Amino acid sequence: MFFRYTWWSMLWALIILILCGIPGRDIPHISFLELLSFDKFVHAGIFMVLVVLTIRGFTLQKNFPKLQASAKAAACISCIVYGGLLEVMQGTLFEGRSADIYDFIANSFGCIVGLLLYKRIERIFLVHFIR
Repeated sequence: MFFRYTWWSMLWALIILILCGIPGRDIPHISFLELLSFDKFVHAGIFMVLVVLTIRGFTLQKNFPKLQASAKAAACISCIVYGGLLEVMQGTLFEGRSADIYDFIANSFGCIVGLLLYKRIERIFLVHFIR
C-alpha cells in the first residue's frame, strides 16, 4: 500500500539521481542560460516536483498513520536532506561533478515552494492523476 502511492516520488527521485550523476562534461552548456542562473531554476523546479509528489504519496498511504498525519513536514524535510546528500555525492562519488552550496540552496528553496503551493497544485493537477 505504501509503494502504491509513493512510487511516483521514488521514480522522480531516481531520475534526479541519474541527472545529478551525469558527468559535467556531458551536460550541454548554453552561455546565455548560465547568465540567467538557469541551473538554479532547474534545481528548484525538480525539487518542487519531488516534494509535491512526496507529500501526495505520504498523504494517500495508510500503512504509516504518523507519517500520513505529518506528510507535509516529513516530505519537505526528507526532500531537503535528499538534496543535500546528492550534493555530497556529487562532490565525492560522481565523476566530473562537484558539490555546490548554491545548488543545495536552490533544491531547498524548491522544496519550500512546493510545500507552500501544494494545496493549489493538488487542486489543479494531482486529483486527476495520482489517486
